[in-house]
Amino acid sequence: MSTPEWLDRTRAVRPGEELDAAWLEKYLAEKVPGLTGPLVVEQFPGGHSNLTYLLRMGEKELVLRRPPFGAKAIKAGHDMGREYRILSGLLPVYPKVPRPLVLCGENESPMGVPFYVMERVRGVIIRAKPPKGLELTPGFLRKLSENFVDNLVELHAVDWRAAGLGEIGKPEGYLGRQVAGWTERYGKARTDDIPEMEQVAKWLAGNLPAELAPTLIHNDYKYDNLVLDPDQLPSIRAVLDWEMATIGDPLSDLGMALAYWAEAADPEERRMLPFGLTMMPGNMTREELVARYAEKSGRNTMGIAFHYVLSLFKVAVIAQQIYYRFKQGLTKDERFASMIFGVQVLSRTAARAIETGNLGC
Repeated sequence: MSTPEWLDRTRAVRPGEELDAAWLEKYLAEKVPGLTGPLVVEQFPGGHSNLTYLLRMGEKELVLRRPPFGAKAIKAGHDMGREYRILSGLLPVYPKVPRPLVLCGENESPMGVPFYVMERVRGVIIRAKPPKGLELTPGFLRKLSENFVDNLVELHAVDWRAAGLGEIGKPEGYLGRQVAGWTERYGKARTDDIPEMEQVAKWLAGNLPAELAPTLIHNDYKYDNLVLDPDQLPSIRAVLDWEMATIGDPLSDLGMALAYWAEAADPEERRMLPFGLTMMPGNMTREELVARYAEKSGRNTMGIAFHYVLSLFKVAVIAQQIYYRFKQGLTKDERFASMIFGVQVLSRTAARAIETGNLGC
């Protein structure tokens, strides 16, 4: 099956992250009707948390998700069964998700960890570099950033009770648990002395806002978790990576999107982080994203600054956890060696946002 150059592409599996292809081929042939070998395994290059592989069997393309190596030390965010159940519940009410096919438990898997397999959604993913052959004009990016917000509003309108997803989160007291939980995670993964992390954690604990009515929230909503429809660019075909989804304050989801949204006017150190192409001409600013979300959703966004700071802190903690795995020798992925720089930059960005009280930073 040929792959146009602007579709999301894969690479050879990174050393040390190989799968047991012989066992997996036999397992999938038994579990998924219509599959015949041989199995070809490749790896998607993006992502720093759960590992994602492309599986080709005949004309079929599947995607396998498993926890990263060394994840047993920090299990939160790597629950494959939970992510599989979220996709299964969402599919009938929010079809912009891949179709889940099979979940393999830890005791059944020769990998020693659970994994699941889903159908591949082919399309365009906007990562840190423009896809080859696709011109990202200001007009294209303006429309993409509008679609980005509108799709988040659509996601927040999902009837999560009807989807049977009430068990994936406890909305009452969500923000307080978030602050306490992420502060605790940072403490467990801490390696360096970064005063801003302590400062931000203290501020968050002392400035909890009133919470909005709970919705389904993705918790990692950004450009490189969207699959664009190649026939109707830049329409959104699917949303990926539901590992952190829960039920909670929808502004926390918007705050996370803002944390990943760098602008051309930001300090150079923030623009150096690999957060995608939101700095390119045509993209809305963070302020414009918030204004459009308020207009389309009808929600009061006055408390967005808190959610922005909390999200910057959460992303910094995620980077710290990844760096901790690297420092402990639990992963050999050299990309992780520079993660501590991200922790420093994000914590300084959060501290400046507290000082200024806005999203400019």
